[in-house]
Amino acid sequence: MTVQDTPAPGTLAGLDMARAKSTPKPTTKPARRLPVQRDWPTWALVATQIGILVAAVGLWEAAATFGWIDAFFWSQPSAIAKTTGIFFTTGDAWTDISFTFRSTILGFVIGTSAGSLLGLSFWWSRNYAAIVQPYVICLESIPKLALAPLIILVFGIGLVSKVAVATALTLVVSTLTAYAAVKALDPDGEKLFYSLGASRLQVFRKLVVPFSLPWIISVLRVNIGLALTGAIVGEFIASQHGLGRAILYAGQTYDIALVWVAVLVLSTLAIIMYAGVSWLESLLRKGVRQ
Repeated sequence: MTVQDTPAPGTLAGLDMARAKSTPKPTTKPARRLPVQRDWPTWALVATQIGILVAAVGLWEAAATFGWIDAFFWSQPSAIAKTTGIFFTTGDAWTDISFTFRSTILGFVIGTSAGSLLGLSFWWSRNYAAIVQPYVICLESIPKLALAPLIILVFGIGLVSKVAVATALTLVVSTLTAYAAVKALDPDGEKLFYSLGASRLQVFRKLVVPFSLPWIISVLRVNIGLALTGAIVGEFIASQHGLGRAILYAGQTYDIALVWVAVLVLSTLAIIMYAGVSWLESLLRKGVRQ
């Protein structure tokens, strides 16, 4: 703009230019950075976990040695380690582990399979579902652990009764989960299948079952814990073998070190079974996606 083009101070253009010069320019604030949390490498996490465990065990041993806690009621790691060697060399460790493992797995498989099939069967008839559903809900409301003594009396103190208790705890959960999947099925999808000429069995195989599988898979990890709980409770009541029986026997004889050994072995077994079911769940989910 030349000198001739400069507006006079008294004109509107001159006032606008003066106002523009006098108005301060807005200062741009720097963009706020979101906090970034860095994940530790795996070796650091494992080292920290091991360090915490070693510190806790060392503190426990020191507290029992110096009399800070009563070693009779709390035992101590050195006594637990000695009892562990005796338990696995001269005791019935492997028999008890095998007994608890078999009853848990059998109860898990039977309860999950039977419950899922029962829940899926409700799709075939609304009248059938309306008749059976109240009984399932009633069974769910009854504490299954309270029925364990009755189950033991009916099936005896062997493996069958422990499987029955584990099955009772997993059956209802699988049934209600599968039935919830059936009720969530889109009716328009069914109409589409029927309009394309599909039979009722084809709709069930091609639509209902694939749709319900993610729901059924999601309950696997819950059921393995329930099955283990049922097996242990059954062993508490009456049993010839099992880790639950070992814990009960050790508690009655005030062998606290043996109680800790059985609890640690049971925890290890639970972790192994939970990891196995988690692997099975991921494998099934991949198959469902494909």
